Order: sequence, then C-alpha cells, then structure tokens
Amino acid sequence: MKRMMMIAASAILLAACNGTDPDFRDPDVGGQSLGEVSHDMIVLGEQLDDPYSLKNMKDAVTKAYPAKGREVEIKPTDMYMRFLPKNENEYDRLLDAGLHLLDHPVDYRIVRDGDYYHDPSLEDSRITWQYAVVPAGFKCPAGIESEILDECFIPDNASGTRAGNDIDWNLVERTAFELTGNSDMLVPATKASASPSGRITLVDADHNGGAPVGLAGVMISCNTFVKFATTYTDEEGYYQFEKKFSSDVRYRIVFKNQKSFAIGFNLLLVPASMSTMGTNTSEGVDLVIDSSSDHKLFARSVVNNAAYEYWQRCNDDEDQLPQPPYQTRIWLFDGMGSSSTPMLQQGPVIEGTLLSKYLGAFKDLIQTFMPDITIGLSGADTYKSIYSLTVHELAHASHFQQVGTDYWNKYISFIIESFVGSLGAVYGVGTEKDSGYCELGEMWAYYLENMMLRNRYGDDVVVQGTAHWFSPQILMYLDERGLTASKIFAAFTSDVINVSQLREKLAELYPTYESLINQAFDRYGKQ
Repeated sequence: MKRMMMIAASAILLAACNGTDPDFRDPDVGGQSLGEVSHDMIVLGEQLDDPYSLKNMKDAVTKAYPAKGREVEIKPTDMYMRFLPKNENEYDRLLDAGLHLLDHPVDYRIVRDGDYYHDPSLEDSRITWQYAVVPAGFKCPAGIESEILDECFIPDNASGTRAGNDIDWNLVERTAFELTGNSDMLVPATKASASPSGRITLVDADHNGGAPVGLAGVMISCNTFVKFATTYTDEEGYYQFEKKFSSDVRYRIVFKNQKSFAIGFNLLLVPASMSTMGTNTSEGVDLVIDSSSDHKLFARSVVNNAAYEYWQRCNDDEDQLPQPPYQTRIWLFDGMGSSSTPMLQQGPVIEGTLLSKYLGAFKDLIQTFMPDITIGLSGADTYKSIYSLTVHELAHASHFQQVGTDYWNKYISFIIESFVGSLGAVYGVGTEKDSGYCELGEMWAYYLENMMLRNRYGDDVVVQGTAHWFSPQILMYLDERGLTASKIFAAFTSDVINVSQLREKLAELYPTYESLINQAFDRYGKQ
C-alpha cells in the first residue's frame, strides 16, 4: 500500500507547477535530529493497567479514603473505544462525530515513538484501528465496526467532582497510578498537579535577524493514558492547557491549524500529520525548531507558518483576497521536486477529464486520498525556499476559489498535456490550445509569491518566474505603481481565459490606469 501511495503521489504531480525556479534553491546544511523525533512506525511494549479505568478509580477512592470511599458513587464519564473504518468516508464520519482519533492504543508502553502505527493483525492495505476516548453513552455512527475497550472515570470530565464529596481527586489519581504499577510516571509528591503550558518557536535565518517566532495556530495534543487535552498555539507560539496532570504527559504537534488548513498525511488517511515531542513533565515543554532540527518537523512547521501568514494576507483590511477553501489539505513530499494545486478535495473532477486517462489504475486511489495542494521539498531546505513554494501554491488556491471547478479542470488538463506532450515542459511553450489558462494562473501565482517574498525578505530577493514564457512582471509593474493585489485579482474572473482578455478587463475596471496598464503589457508582454 505504501508503494501504491507513492506511485499515486507521483501521478498527481503530473499536474504539477514548478513553484520556484531551480536556481533559487539554496540547500542549507544541517540534518541533525531534534531530540528523539522519529518518523517510523511506533513500537509498542507491554500493555499497562490504565489508572483511569472505572474499576481502578473506584479502588483508588477506597484506598485513599478507607472510611467513606465506598460511599462515593462513581459512574463512567468516558469510554475508551476503538474503531475500524473501512474507507475514508467512514473515517470522516468519525471525525464529524467530534472524535479525536489516534492510530495506536494509549494503554501500552511506547518503546519507540513515531509518526504512525499499523496494527500487525491487519493487512497493510487496510485502514488500521483508530482509538478514541468518547463521552459515556456515545453511539458509534451506524455501520462502523467498533469496540468498547474500557469504561473510564476521568475526574476532570465529571461534573462536580472537583468540589463535591470532600474528595481530593488529585490524591485519588495519584493513588490509582500507584495501585496499577504506574507510579514511575507520577511527578514528585512535593509538586502540585499542573496545567501544561509552553512555547514552540521557529527560526527563519533570513528574517528578523534569525530571532525565533511562534509556531502559529497549530494544535497541541497531550495525554496520559485516556486522559486527553488539546489546545492551539497563539500567534506567538504559546499554548496553555486547561486540564491539570499529576503525571508525565505525552505531547504531540498536530498540524491542523485554526486557520482551517491541515498538513498531512501521516501514512494513509490521517488528515493532519503529527510530530511527537515525546513524554515530558506535566508543567509543559518548550521547543525551538530551526533548519538543523529534524527536517520533516522543520518543513511542516515552515509550511504551517507560511500558510498562516497567507491566510492573514488574504484578510488584510485594505487589500483582501479570497481565502483558500475551508479545510484545505496540504501534502508534503520530501523526494519530489515539483509542487501542484489540483484542489481535488474541493471538486475538480477526475472522471471524464484528461486526468482519468493519465492516472489510469490510480484514479480511484487519488479520488479517495484527495489532496488540494502538494509541495515537493526536494532541494528545499531553507525557510525561504519552503516559504516560497507554499505561498505560490496557496495563490493558486485563491485563484481556484475565484474561478471555480470548470476553469480549474481546463487548467489541470493543459498542464498534463504539456507535461506529457512536451517531455516534461510543465508549462508548455505558450502556443498550445488553452495555454491562456496556464499563462494567467502562473502569472498570478508567481506575482503574489514575489510580492510576499519581498514583503518578508526585502526588495533584493531573486524574482521568480521571469524566465518562463509568461510574465509575472506585468502584474508586479502594476502593483508597484498603485494597483494593489486585490484590484489586480478582481480581473481574474472565470470568463477571462487569456492575457489579452486580462488586459481588456483591467482597462475596463480601472480606466484611469489605462495608460499604465498598456505600458505594463507592452513592456513585458509577448512580442
């Protein structure tokens, strides 16, 4: 299945645009791993006795309060369950039910951490068991195989338990850990339980003097056994959990962002990649990520921050652009040098288009694991190079949002025809039928990429896209002389399908700029 996924990914990239010119890539050295970051499969050790099982918590109350413990009524607050979805539709139904899913059990000792797990009792081609903690009484969506592994009592999830019955629930939790043989996980008794907090930062060596900035808007998940908590970092990278923990906690960065995009995939269908930060104190953990850190963690973090910045750019009060679609799905590939914006999750069809012809047997697979954006990271080792690729593809996503599915199908079809018919010349040569779709799409994406690069790194950055047969310089010329990005983009409507029509539309929208518009197209347009 892994091999099929990578072949399928290669097939997607037939519809690729080369979001950054080859001479821009300036690989950094580095390569040192950050802590114990691993991207292999999680290795499980022995099964542990969960302190939060209903039985163990009842025993702990009785042990901690011999005189009155038996009088304290404890009912299940949660259930520890596992699910076996047959396909992504069933998986999505579980997510829609509000479940926070993990692909591995939480009551086993982890010998080696990693990005994913696959149950050895299942074939590699099947979706593995998905584990979740759900409220007591939860009803599994119809038709999905499920199993209740345990009934649990988590004091934080029980109304009134913190104040009622004169019970010190922190003491009860500690007692439960001791009774189940897990006392080695407890923080020292002299320390109070803590609500984990910390800061995760990211270094761009070419920006702001290399000062760390926050990993913005990303989900942080933590747990000890079935006791889970999730939160998001703020714009400065700070996070704060509400729940308190008396034991060591396992932390994960889940690349699902508050701005409604996700960076995946972990292996098969997890919509947001996870990078473990390992097991640390309940007080929280701080992390600084730079180009010498684990490369996958660094790349995911840069794409996260670049996309976060792009969403903010779209919402600029004075110069707004259409945001990419809700829940845009971004895939990263280390071994590929091209990037693409097929927007498959949003509606562009494979059946009945050229995609179907060239994807062949992988058509159904691609329709199942629908990425919106793929970013090829081969040779892109610096923050600047990954940032450049990301904002270029997101500019395409905004374009899709404005022009719609029919337009995008023609754009993708042209790219594939050019790639296959011109021996890898992704953009063609500019004389083919429907080349206008490519010309407009790439003009726009390279233009916005260049303007965002200049805004971040200064005017001396290498301008991208000018070596091709289309001319983003036209739009840059207009921008530098008063036509803002949102004004320019207003002319990129679905009925504008070539550069001549773009010129006419701009002159129609902005008659006072007609002379300037003519200058730009005459100076940089095709002769």
